[in-house]
Amino acid sequence: MTRIVVFGAGGRAGRAVLAEPATRGWTATAVVRDPARHSDLRTDGDSGGRVEVQAGDVTDADAVATLAAGHDAAVHAAASLTVPAAEFFPAAATALLGGLAAAGVPRLVAVGLASQLPDVTGTPLIDTPGYPSEYREFMLGHGAGLEVFRTAHTVVDWLVVAPAGDFDHGGPRTGRYRVVPGDAASRISYTDLAIAVADEIERPRHHRLQLGVERAG
Repeated sequence: MTRIVVFGAGGRAGRAVLAEPATRGWTATAVVRDPARHSDLRTDGDSGGRVEVQAGDVTDADAVATLAAGHDAAVHAAASLTVPAAEFFPAAATALLGGLAAAGVPRLVAVGLASQLPDVTGTPLIDTPGYPSEYREFMLGHGAGLEVFRTAHTVVDWLVVAPAGDFDHGGPRTGRYRVVPGDAASRISYTDLAIAVADEIERPRHHRLQLGVERAG
């Protein structure tokens, strides 16, 4: 039975990823800052789908190693509104790579942002004319975390999966998605992105890069 650990499990992306074990017979550990605020995440599926909730800090490599021990893969969906993005995302990437390597967890799939994806011309969306700039510092923080992944010498097989444009907030689970370049008009639901994340854990096809996905059909 596959076991995954999800850092940042209390957010929308993390919660969507946690819904996948129930459909695949997996078990999961949901890592959040304050388990008392997320008791609803815990489930006790008899035939897979069980989720246990643990407290943890994704920027602490020792904590990552302890929480991830015994799991087959990790998912990074954590963010912080109390720490500058330029500090948080590189620190999380560094701690995850170090902690997962120490724990012997071979696969990491992180949830990324479209802003770092290149469009069909090869230009990152964040640098294209008219791209929204109100959250630019947050986007740049994500980019700094991605750079840590790209430049690290690590045994961890990492992948960043991002919506090719943006999330379709409240959009349905269709079970269909496709890999595409960055496109600001593209949309995908949280649940369909979670399927892409789980597929890359179950049958890894992409390695050490950022992947853009959108709904198909």
